[in-house]
Amino acid sequence: MLASYLRRGIAAGLLAGLLAGLFAFFFGEPTVDGAIQFEEAAAAGQHEEEEEIVSRPIQKVGLFFATGLSGVLVGGLFGMAYSYFGGRLASGSEWIRSLSLAGAIFVGAFLIPFLKYPANPPTVGDPATIGSRTTAYFTMVALSLLVVLGAWYAARRLRELGVAAPARQLAVGLGIAVAVGVLFLVLPAGPDPGEFPAGLLWDFRLSSLGTQLVLWAGIGVVFGLLCERASRREPLGS
Repeated sequence: MLASYLRRGIAAGLLAGLLAGLFAFFFGEPTVDGAIQFEEAAAAGQHEEEEEIVSRPIQKVGLFFATGLSGVLVGGLFGMAYSYFGGRLASGSEWIRSLSLAGAIFVGAFLIPFLKYPANPPTVGDPATIGSRTTAYFTMVALSLLVVLGAWYAARRLRELGVAAPARQLAVGLGIAVAVGVLFLVLPAGPDPGEFPAGLLWDFRLSSLGTQLVLWAGIGVVFGLLCERASRREPLGS
């Protein structure tokens, strides 16, 4: 069973990764070009010019390879996670379970950390602090996933105890809000964008959010369809 979920996850991740790359190409790359132009204009007065190692056209082509490969890796991990959590989710439909799990991972692995540490162009932030900023971000990702996991376990436990849905959902929602608020207070603040154009920064962040949304929505949809198709074929082969 794990192998079949892994194969479906890889297939779903590959397709979703390519779709995310397509979204990033049309909506994200123009903001990256704008950030590069801003950096070049800011460095125009310097005597030394940095040599471009990889040209922008090659970077744009490589974007699809990067998103496709990351989609395969993330999709494989999603398939393994589904093999454990799928049967433990409340819904009896493979479709709903796939979308629910993809949505939960998106919230924990990206959305909550994004609210604390929104995506920034490479030119934002002191290069000397990149190590500490990376550590803070991945710490936020790990703790956010734990919050989502704890919320799922609490909701499941309350449902087993017979707690009514409104009270159960309010309790879990309040718990998530408190836990996320504590994380926001404890972890260090993100870098100051300084004089970076606010409009360009906003567009970059929205494109990053959209790319991840396309990736996780694609994984949830394609994986769910593959599971639904497999479940319909099982009785025929039994």
